Amino acid sequence: MITKSQSPIRRGIYILPSLFTLANLSAGFISIIWSIQYNFSPAAWAIIVCIGLDMVDGRVARWTKTTSRFGVEIDSLADLVSFGVAPAILIFQVVLHSLNTPGMVIALFFVLAGALRLARFNVKTLDDVSVQHFVGLPIPAAAGMLASFVLSYQLFETGGEITAKTIPILMKKMPFFFKSIPPTMVLISILMISNVPYNSFKKMKLSRPKSLQLLIFIILCFLLIMAYPQNTIFIIFLLYLLTGITEYIWRYFRLRRSGRPLQENNCKDGRNGNA
Repeated sequence: MITKSQSPIRRGIYILPSLFTLANLSAGFISIIWSIQYNFSPAAWAIIVCIGLDMVDGRVARWTKTTSRFGVEIDSLADLVSFGVAPAILIFQVVLHSLNTPGMVIALFFVLAGALRLARFNVKTLDDVSVQHFVGLPIPAAAGMLASFVLSYQLFETGGEITAKTIPILMKKMPFFFKSIPPTMVLISILMISNVPYNSFKKMKLSRPKSLQLLIFIILCFLLIMAYPQNTIFIIFLLYLLTGITEYIWRYFRLRRSGRPLQENNCKDGRNGNA
């Protein structure tokens, strides 16, 4: 039982994760406004900030043992705005507007897929299961893929006007990525509602050799982000998207050769991870 002297502190602890969630929602709303005003780079950075805030609020809730149904619901509402609506509007303004109605349909499909992804995640949280993989591409990763593309493409469009280091071989491919965004956005939407497993990194233990390799990889990524921020963020999200597809295809053919069915229940969503 919480005493009167303890209750204000305890209430403050319960409110803390929700403050990060509301900050996530606020940044997502600001991103939408900036997209409408054609401030594409700030809008994309706002989505990247949302991803950071989304990672923090879940961890704060677990560390303080203040996870609740209210937190799950408000987190999903914030995620739908920040990782569903905001990136869809951003990409529509940057690329899809030239396609007219098909562009609107693609953007809408992304939002609907994101909503379904979040709803499925919320249902699975009732099982209180925490494992190593997400089922389907997490919606923050889907949003990060699109936002990071915009950041790199804006550097390509401005040429040398923005003083930021770039990776030349990647910048040469930007026109190709621009043209492939419509089908890529459809693919990302399908991946969100698919059964393709994606690593959640929640069971990483530094005592394990693979975890040490992952830690070294994270350190290298951090150093590259410091040197080439926009390009490296894009590469990281692109690799994450491709690893899920590659692992699924590899697992499919391996199980097919062994005669075993490809079962979904081996890679359920975790309870407190990103949706």
